[in-house]
Amino acid sequence: MKKPICTLLTAVCLAAVSHLAAQTNGNGDLQHFPKGSTPEEVGLRVAEHFIVTPHGNVGRKTYKVIIYPETCTWYGALTFARETGNKTLTSKLAQRFTPLLGTDSGLVPPPDHVDFCVFGAVPLELYMQTKDREYLQLGKWIADKQWGPPEGKRATPESGVWHDKGYTWQTRLWIDDMYMITAVQAQAYRATGDRKYIDRAAREMVMYLDSLQRPNGLFYHAPDVPFFWGRGNGWMAAGMSELLRSLPKDNPHRARIMQGYKTMMASLLQYQTKEGMWRQLIDDPASWPETSGTGMFTFAMITGVKNGWLDAKTYGPAARKGWLALVSYLDDNNNIRDVCEGTNKKNDRQYYLDRARITGDLHGQAPLLWCATALLR
Repeated sequence: MKKPICTLLTAVCLAAVSHLAAQTNGNGDLQHFPKGSTPEEVGLRVAEHFIVTPHGNVGRKTYKVIIYPETCTWYGALTFARETGNKTLTSKLAQRFTPLLGTDSGLVPPPDHVDFCVFGAVPLELYMQTKDREYLQLGKWIADKQWGPPEGKRATPESGVWHDKGYTWQTRLWIDDMYMITAVQAQAYRATGDRKYIDRAAREMVMYLDSLQRPNGLFYHAPDVPFFWGRGNGWMAAGMSELLRSLPKDNPHRARIMQGYKTMMASLLQYQTKEGMWRQLIDDPASWPETSGTGMFTFAMITGVKNGWLDAKTYGPAARKGWLALVSYLDDNNNIRDVCEGTNKKNDRQYYLDRARITGDLHGQAPLLWCATALLR
């Protein structure tokens, strides 16, 4: 006896839905993860670990002022606290900051370099969560100094040329800059609503894209160093993501930045390993899987899928694989392994392959927190 046509259609539809669900849950689902791998669990573990990490403790070196890896981890912990509504965590992260406003003010980096100015993203985030205007005052001062006239020992004649063209005097055309500059300027816009901050960051981003992006969407470490170094490219990927998620749709530079972002994401998709990682040198199969770059690329893809910039069926599975791969590199002390040590540029492939792989370096801890936040947005 034949089944009624409606019954057949129902069965077919249910089978299709079940198949799609299986595909999503197994590959591209960015909402459900195995126990121990959820963004809520991992983010809290890494954030709590950061709170007890001494200032200036970055990998194997200790610095006299707070530099960008600590800043980026602090910022990530704060955004995670906001997304989870964890006011206790926010309070702990604010308490870590309090001495910097008094007895430990010497740890606040001078706003004369991109690696120092990104620090402003932290007090600006604290202001948005606590409404304490002392944080706002400090964060705005740093963001404004970045676009002010050149001053201090780092100012050069070239700094004045960039300033006169309307770019930050701290411009140096290193790919790292496009996170350091855009993060603090985007935060200043979010905190104040003043478009000058994000508009100037967008103009700066386009100049960097036009100057440094290769036809395949990736970036050499520098014009004279033709290697696609993982974390360097990660800074660009994360910087474009941070900028685009807050850049007004009527900004004249949005389309160009989105083009640069999507071209990069499509290229990265080709180089992800079957385990979900990206390598120290992205396109070099002899290179080792590296966690800080992987974290930044995963963050960029999660952000793109969540905001509808990237096709979820194509990039969702890559983002999920990236996250689960990263979590597998966390040890019992909540330190992530195989983080490339701090790296200067050098026109030598072996130099990149031989970089030390550090456990717990904040270059790697930070993007874990960014990913956890992005998955929860």
